[in-house]
Order: sequence, then C-alpha cells, then structure tokens
Amino acid sequence: MARLTSFVRVGVLGLCLAAGVTGAGQARAAASEALMGYWLSQDHDGVFKVERCGDTVCGTLVGMRYDGTDIPHGYDGRPECNIRMLTDFRPLSGDSVRLGGHILDPDSGHVYNAQIWSPKPDVLKLRGYLGLPIFGETQTWTRYTGGPMGPMCKMP
Repeated sequence: MARLTSFVRVGVLGLCLAAGVTGAGQARAAASEALMGYWLSQDHDGVFKVERCGDTVCGTLVGMRYDGTDIPHGYDGRPECNIRMLTDFRPLSGDSVRLGGHILDPDSGHVYNAQIWSPKPDVLKLRGYLGLPIFGETQTWTRYTGGPMGPMCKMP
C-alpha cells in the first residue's frame, strides 16, 4: 500500500466518461463504460471499484495488500477500507477518451488533479498531477480478476 500511497502523493487519476447520441457522444459513452469495474493498481497492492456516481465517475478502494489484521489507516485515523479516493471524474473538454477529476491521498488528506482513460481492453491509465498534467506521473492499472476480498478489504 505504501507504493500506491506514494504514487497518490505525486498526483493520481483522470477518468474517461461521457454521454451523447452523436458519433462522438457514442464513442465517449463506450470509452466511459470501458472504465467501469474493478482495477488492480500498478504495484498490485490495491483494488479500486470504478463506477458511476450520479453524473460523474468515482472510484473506491475496496482491496488492499497488508500483513496481519492491522488494516492501514489514513491521515485522519480512519481505516482506508472502502474510502472513496477518486471523485468528480467528467469528460475533458474536446477529449472523447479521457476523464478528469480528483484523487485523494489517504495518508495526507491532500487532493490532486487526475485523468483516467482506457487505451485498450482491460487496461486503465491513471495520471495524477499538480497543476498541469505535464507535472505528473502515469500508472497502468489492469482489470482485477482475482477472488473476493477478505474482511476489511484484505486482498486474497
């Protein structure tokens, strides 16, 4: 979880959503649907559930790799299990593939700008950044196909 958290500090995510009836709108809607589901973080230490939250897209940390029964806690002392870390993702202006939103660093409470998109099936790209996307880092997440999470979001 430490690697995931340190990546979040650099900045993290930006999603790809949309709705519409035109060809571009349909392409955006299809791109958005490709983002829905469970995603394994780049370092394989976290699983996120990405879903629609009203008219936006959000993501919740639903699985973590940790030892024993001592679940990781955030900056506020609360367990990180089921914390919504990805919020307010909407289509970026003029982009039919990427969504822009925010990501929370649970260790510091800081919120960063982020973008997400799916360049191919079962792959999610996440770029977190400060200010401008050029000042960020991109991670590659893969669709989670493992078993169910144990108590308190413990990964199998």
